[in-house]
Amino acid sequence: MKPCVVVVFAAAILSTSGFAQDPPVNSPLLDRLAGKWISQVSIGGQTGTHDIDAKWVLDHHYLRLHEVSREKDAKGNPQYEAMVFIASNRQNQEYACAWLDVFGGLSVQSIGTAIPKENQVPFIFKDESGATVLSNVFTYDPKADSWEWRIDNVDNGKAILFGMEKLTRVKR
Repeated sequence: MKPCVVVVFAAAILSTSGFAQDPPVNSPLLDRLAGKWISQVSIGGQTGTHDIDAKWVLDHHYLRLHEVSREKDAKGNPQYEAMVFIASNRQNQEYACAWLDVFGGLSVQSIGTAIPKENQVPFIFKDESGATVLSNVFTYDPKADSWEWRIDNVDNGKAILFGMEKLTRVKR
């Protein structure tokens, strides 16, 4: 059985070697998001402070954001924690993100897409029918070297403010 496993493994490696690897993401805007941040949060009527560590991972193909609230739940765990992976699609000039957090459940609504603008990444999240249900607009302020995230629930095409985050870079 061992030779069979080796042959299958070798065939799998050789079959994928014919695919061209995309080059690393080249995004000066996302490069500005890489780093360590403190976020002042106002979401769903609650305020708090979150720490965000954003770094390029997997050969510079994804910008991974790890967001953790300083506030704790009854068990001593962070009230909120998320891992967000942002990638670029060279073919259609879009960004996509997978937003995974403590609320769990991976669905189509966990994936957002955005067509970046000069200093803005307006992520749109849709439901299974294709209707927009949430927007999270990342806006960079180059003068202050800071970010603001505006999160809106969208109901029948109408945006309703759900939360804001103001990110300030941690000084080294």
